Amino acid sequence: MTRTLRPLVDRFEEFLNEPIHYWSRIVLVLLVLPLALSFTQPLWRITLHAPQYPSGLHMDVYAYRLDGGHDGHDVEEINELNHYIGMHRIDRTSFADLDWLPFALGFMGILALRTAAIGNVRMLVDLLVITIYITAFAFTRFVYQLYTFGHHLDRHAAVTIAPFMPVVIGTKQIANFTTQSWPHWGTALMGTFATGLLLLTAWHLWTGYRAAWGAVGGTSMAVADGAGPIVEGSDAVVRRPTPVT
Repeated sequence: MTRTLRPLVDRFEEFLNEPIHYWSRIVLVLLVLPLALSFTQPLWRITLHAPQYPSGLHMDVYAYRLDGGHDGHDVEEINELNHYIGMHRIDRTSFADLDWLPFALGFMGILALRTAAIGNVRMLVDLLVITIYITAFAFTRFVYQLYTFGHHLDRHAAVTIAPFMPVVIGTKQIANFTTQSWPHWGTALMGTFATGLLLLTAWHLWTGYRAAWGAVGGTSMAVADGAGPIVEGSDAVVRRPTPVT
């Protein structure tokens, strides 16, 4: 089994060091565009509806700042309402991840351009792994921050309610408020970059696997026909054609 798999692994290792295809470089450069545009659009939008607010209140979470409807006044109004139930104030300082997220996205963009310019398949795989890690970590931190807002309540607030988990995706009823939380255009743009990168990497890995398997299969068939020697490590097995008498 080891002698069968080792040539396949060696051939695949060689493939990882090969330059990516020319058209893949163009696709990578194009994928950086939606990643850059994600800075201009909200990543997430949280909306509150209640009878006293027929038009609703909403708060937008960007990669680097918080904003709200009515020139930002909705955020202040939401904080006033949250104050009655003892929730911490929501502002830029309460979202510490907004300090590093812009740099992480910029790093991803620079790494993608570097891969497009001089990269090989191994660098493409590294870029995908880094992208998955950053996006998963950022989303996990966002969920944790919502959990913190809903569970660390002031027990001396005017209105006492049980700790709760704010809605992450979807709709949830809290008291007389209907809260909706959905990803927005910024997340869609980041998702375009990540999905395109995933498909591009998967195509390269698949073609590399097929090439490696085909090369190993061809060698095995040649050996089976008595075409020549097999050398593996310090052991050499020489098979010669049987003379025809």
